[in-house]
Amino acid sequence: MADSSFDIVSKVDRQEADNALNQARKEIEQRYDFKGVGASIAWSGEKIVIVANSAERANAVLDVFQSKLIKRGISLKSLESGEPTASGKEFRIESTLKEGISSENAKKIGKIIRDEGPKSVKSQIQGDELRVQSKSRDDLQEVIALLKNSDLDLDLQFINYR
Repeated sequence: MADSSFDIVSKVDRQEADNALNQARKEIEQRYDFKGVGASIAWSGEKIVIVANSAERANAVLDVFQSKLIKRGISLKSLESGEPTASGKEFRIESTLKEGISSENAKKIGKIIRDEGPKSVKSQIQGDELRVQSKSRDDLQEVIALLKNSDLDLDLQFINYR
């Protein structure tokens, strides 16, 4: 019998992220507590830039954006935000969406699978994703459950299950 396998990836649906950003921008334009504070949120290349006239307002804009990401099904683990920094009379927060599994995180995931997973399961790193193989599909299901319950600082998706 052939081996069953699946891939572990960390990707963000760009269209959903863009929709969340547009929803947050519309809400900020409409809300009374954001009137006259120069609050805005926009893409700047690959980064998301949040601007407001105070650190509290910038954090409030970030909070609105995070709630829109959650509603769109994007995990906050894939959003990396800095602290508000003063830039003239305004405060800025730069955020990025993390994609791909770094080699150190891939090694960490591989170690979890080796140490706590079923013995018949093999994992190998392929660029910014991991391939997990086993003869038993039940063992693969066990690995998925194990990784979902582990405390990793990544948003993982399990694709190409065959």
